[in-house]
Amino acid sequence: MLEKNYIKIPGIKVGHAQNIEAATGCTVVLCEKGAVAGVDVRGGAPGTRETDLLDPVNLVDRVHGILLTGGSAFGLDAAAGVMKYLENKGFGFDVGVTKVPIVTGAVLFDLTIGDFKVRPDGEMGYSACVNSETDNCWAEGNVGAGTGATVGKLFGPGYSMKSGLGSYYIQTGDLIVGAIVAVNSFGDIIDPKNGDIIAGALTGDGKTFAGSEDIMIKNYNSSGSEPGKNTSIGVVVTNAQMTKATANKAASMAQDGYARTMRPAHTMIDGDTIFTLATNEIFADINVVGFLAARTIEQAVLRAIKEATTLHGIKCYKDLRANN
Repeated sequence: MLEKNYIKIPGIKVGHAQNIEAATGCTVVLCEKGAVAGVDVRGGAPGTRETDLLDPVNLVDRVHGILLTGGSAFGLDAAAGVMKYLENKGFGFDVGVTKVPIVTGAVLFDLTIGDFKVRPDGEMGYSACVNSETDNCWAEGNVGAGTGATVGKLFGPGYSMKSGLGSYYIQTGDLIVGAIVAVNSFGDIIDPKNGDIIAGALTGDGKTFAGSEDIMIKNYNSSGSEPGKNTSIGVVVTNAQMTKATANKAASMAQDGYARTMRPAHTMIDGDTIFTLATNEIFADINVVGFLAARTIEQAVLRAIKEATTLHGIKCYKDLRANN
């Protein structure tokens, strides 16, 4: 079994665009000729686009792009640029007079660092698509939708840590399953091998972890958490054959990767969302695809933490490692 930090599936392109100073950006996963897609939303505060189309009872059975973006709900504007790029290339759902690109997506909240007045827009979405044509599509850390991502926000942004965007890929035989994730969780990030916190809410010394779940348990009868300032979003990509129903199931199973690495996960103040994109090249057992999807999400989350760098004074994993 081959495991790497990037995904190579014929027909799939990934692109990023970001504004580092403003601490926001977006990531696109394109399949210009169309791919089967599914989605699973577990968080209580999601921001999404066109996810109803992925219900198996609805008509459209292919999407042409998935957008992961910062900027909270404002960031959904970036989808217009993705649609423009695809339309210019002649890709989309044929409605006779034109082809309508099907672009679904989700947002995370990154407005508390950088410049909240700058958000991903159509121009940035278009740039991300253009950048998908280059060889630098598998950058990680402070790129794309992960540019302004942070984790461990129990005590607010001053005690949080910098996160980012990570990816991971597994190949066994002809089967390929990969994931790309922008990690912006309210909770701490855990290494599932040993249960240790590797990023999260910091104590006053800025060097040690408070332990978000323990603090929340002790203060179960009060709520100090602010709504809607979190959300981790990701895409699982595979060359397996899928229907919309099985793609939705794979996305559901992939959420285990969040549960293994985030404490707590799927809260009312997260909008945790995972998409599945399948190019339908080979037959594979959905159960195998599902648990490999969870494993790739898990590892992509860890890479998003370990590849992030300090931004606007928010410490990262590498900072704490250097001090130990």
